[in-house]
Amino acid sequence: MVTMSRVTISRRRFLEGAIATPIALNAQPGFAAGETRPNFTVAVADLPPTLEPARELSNVGTRVTYSIFDTLIRRDFLGTADGGGSELKPHLATKWERVSPQELIVTLRQGVKFHNGDELTSEDVAYTFRDGRLWGDKAQIPGGKAYFGVLAGVEPIDRYSVRFRTRTPDVLLEQRLASWCAWIVNKRAYEAMGFEAYSRKPVATGPYRVVSHSAADATVLEAFDDYFMARPSAKRVIFKRVPELAARVAGLVAGDYDLITNIPPDQMSIVGGYKDIDVRSVVLANVHVLAFNDQDKLLSDKRIRQALVCSIDRQKLVDTLWQGTALVPASHNFPEYGEMFVEGRKLPHDPARAKALLKEAGYKGEPVVYRTMANYYTNALEAAQVLVEQWKAVGLNASLQVVENSAQLRGPGSQIFNWSNSTRLPDPLGSIWVAWGPAGEIQVSKFWTSAGAFNKAGNALEAEVDPAKRKALFTEMLDIWEDEAPATILYQPSEAYAIKKSIAWRPNTFYFMDLRPDNLSFGRS
Repeated sequence: MVTMSRVTISRRRFLEGAIATPIALNAQPGFAAGETRPNFTVAVADLPPTLEPARELSNVGTRVTYSIFDTLIRRDFLGTADGGGSELKPHLATKWERVSPQELIVTLRQGVKFHNGDELTSEDVAYTFRDGRLWGDKAQIPGGKAYFGVLAGVEPIDRYSVRFRTRTPDVLLEQRLASWCAWIVNKRAYEAMGFEAYSRKPVATGPYRVVSHSAADATVLEAFDDYFMARPSAKRVIFKRVPELAARVAGLVAGDYDLITNIPPDQMSIVGGYKDIDVRSVVLANVHVLAFNDQDKLLSDKRIRQALVCSIDRQKLVDTLWQGTALVPASHNFPEYGEMFVEGRKLPHDPARAKALLKEAGYKGEPVVYRTMANYYTNALEAAQVLVEQWKAVGLNASLQVVENSAQLRGPGSQIFNWSNSTRLPDPLGSIWVAWGPAGEIQVSKFWTSAGAFNKAGNALEAEVDPAKRKALFTEMLDIWEDEAPATILYQPSEAYAIKKSIAWRPNTFYFMDLRPDNLSFGRS
């Protein structure tokens, strides 16, 4: 763990000579005889520990697993110009029908193959959503409860039809089946391999199947030519772990990589200046947040937490670090919610109120330490440096610790740490409730222990179908969350990718990297 005290913002500089240094790939495979499709190599800042899709719901996890797994229903992200479309389309399912407010019947596409040759059937779907995997008192993957705790049962009707039942009327079930945690697993392989082995080399229906996975090095996938949409356009896809930005750029320029992730805004024009490289960016359906541990003696006083919130000049962070490419949202409240969006909300910036809150709380200069990893989030370290100075400006004895991993981030003594929340469904239940409700990792980890009123409103929202009543409950949840201040939002970040210009590919507003044949094709170099 490295402690930083006096820090200044310094713009990134590529290591001298790095652009000219070729990067060797350990996992660069050759073509099979007669194979004309290219390999596609993606340099990423990090890779997930495993490939079990509901187990790895992180930014780095879903980027990889999205090419291995499919959902019953497909959200058409690229149906809108901003990459954030929410229209639902048939995918592994050909149709779905509401037979009652608490019952949905899904009809499967016939002839879909798993990577092991099995045909997809209703048994695989029921197994994926079974009590004990994603929901229930002893869920194998506790993170699934935030998405599918609403289920009461999933049963096969016949070989290609499945009935989903919910505990209460759920207006979002179709969206849930197109979103996080809804990726379909192969029952036979899961049972034969067991949870840990399946997590290392899963069997699914997606366009690419797993050859090998090493979180420290690379994930290698190969085309699954029986894919139901069409033959994948790349022979192999290699996700190569390259933590340093300069090394990712050097490899792209040298031709070792086809696409690289996590280009900071202040480097977009530099990287995009190469004649054969294009930079493609999108504003994410995601917010960077600071989480406060209310079990800490100092931060147990919500006035201290509120002072931390009021001290932050978010627009300054957007303008200086993101060069205007990020957004300051209207609290945990986003326009894609449609009629549920609450007008008139604004994140506070009020240093005078912050000082008054500290005085009211009897603050006596106790230390406040903010922990961050340096490279996990774009601009994380630079934002942390600015935040510490803004907190000092209102009288907080703030300092920064740079840590190496998430265990240290949230380990003993943690007061403030950074995190992100995605709008995983275009509704409050898919964002603030997933992240901050009782099944979310913050409450499960007991970083927020005073959430009773918030949970009551959220549980009521889950069961409500009347639009006006749903909006009133959401407004109540926002009021409670902002007053309790278990966290605060910094901004809605952009994400930029650098890619060879000859390659046709579009990003979407999640970290999902869609490499299906309708979104990845190769032109002439």
